[in-house]
Amino acid sequence: MTAEGFLEGRRLQMARGVLLQCIMGGYPPARFYGSDDGDLALVADSTQIHRLPWSAQPRAFAICDADELSGESSRLSTRGQLKSVIARYTALGLVPVVATELEFFVFAPNTDPTQPFQPPLGLDGRREEGHSAFSVSSNNGLRPFFSEVYACMAALGLPRDTFMHEMGVSQFEINLLHGDPLLLADQTFLFKHLLKEVALKHGLTVVCMAKPLAHTPGSSMHIHQSIVEIDSGRNVFSDEAGQPTATFRHFIGGQQAAMADFTALFAPNVNSYQRLCHPFASPNNACWSHDNRAAGLRIPASSPIARRVENRLPGADANPYLAIAASLAAGLHGIENQLEPSEAIQGEFDVPDNLSLPCTLHAALERLKRSPLAKELFGKEFIEGYVASKTMELTSFFDEITPWERRVLAAQA
Repeated sequence: MTAEGFLEGRRLQMARGVLLQCIMGGYPPARFYGSDDGDLALVADSTQIHRLPWSAQPRAFAICDADELSGESSRLSTRGQLKSVIARYTALGLVPVVATELEFFVFAPNTDPTQPFQPPLGLDGRREEGHSAFSVSSNNGLRPFFSEVYACMAALGLPRDTFMHEMGVSQFEINLLHGDPLLLADQTFLFKHLLKEVALKHGLTVVCMAKPLAHTPGSSMHIHQSIVEIDSGRNVFSDEAGQPTATFRHFIGGQQAAMADFTALFAPNVNSYQRLCHPFASPNNACWSHDNRAAGLRIPASSPIARRVENRLPGADANPYLAIAASLAAGLHGIENQLEPSEAIQGEFDVPDNLSLPCTLHAALERLKRSPLAKELFGKEFIEGYVASKTMELTSFFDEITPWERRVLAAQA
């Protein structure tokens, strides 16, 4: 939209079905978004309008809500779903607090998708070989790129906590500061967009796939969650003596109860399960533990005031609005129904059958499709539309034969 049109308050409308557009560009049948495929209004959030510092021409970026023309939030909008979950906490006098940890890879341009990604040439003229995890000089070869990333974050008002090189080849992680869940979802979304745009300026490719490289750790989007009282600001996961509360237990119990049903919301793509099949500290279970990275739900070591639950299932490819909404909705379900968690696990452990999760997109979608809880918390329209769109993507994947199949199976008798 032109700046003039935006400033005049001209309404921007979009076909309802676009909210269910799959990643290849197609749409499920119209019955999933209304047979008329009428319009939605895109209503800009006045706190999320940003001048884009990396753009040579003056451009702005506005994060919008997708609202029905009658004024209410569209049930197909993931941002709307998150706002609805937050409102349910507010009605109980509670405020959820979250932080995201986003991992991503920086690669050289990949013009042939049949070939593996490669790390870029650094300032020293060499490609990283994967020995730089947590090194103080690990991003020196990409210093111009990261310098502009930091500058653009500052210009957009995106506060960052820590930035580090992760375990993978040319893999990095940012920890965003904890705060309001909607704000953190907006910041995570905007940061991913920033990364890709700045990378293009520097002749690089940023990839937020869950598992872009074989034999290498995948990329997660861990979600840290706590809850405070609106009036006092007290963390309700800790009592006055600094001990865990019943609310803390119930929150974990709700996460465990919903995790298998919601796996397709946290791991939305075929590639997501490559990360979960070869864990490398990317656990595909609903166990919980104190400071054990093999558990899907980890309680980081902290002071009582910072007691929180880390959901380690979501990948970097997850929709931040939907992943945060699903995680918080699961926890609230546990609080409202006083669900008790399993016993905490420590050290090496075998995952009990009742805490195992779907390990393919097909299995995860089947579980989501049959989940009364998912339809109760997110609405039948959203869940059925989401499953329909993701099923199209899965079908498209199965329409292709992979190089592995040709290489290994063609010679079989």
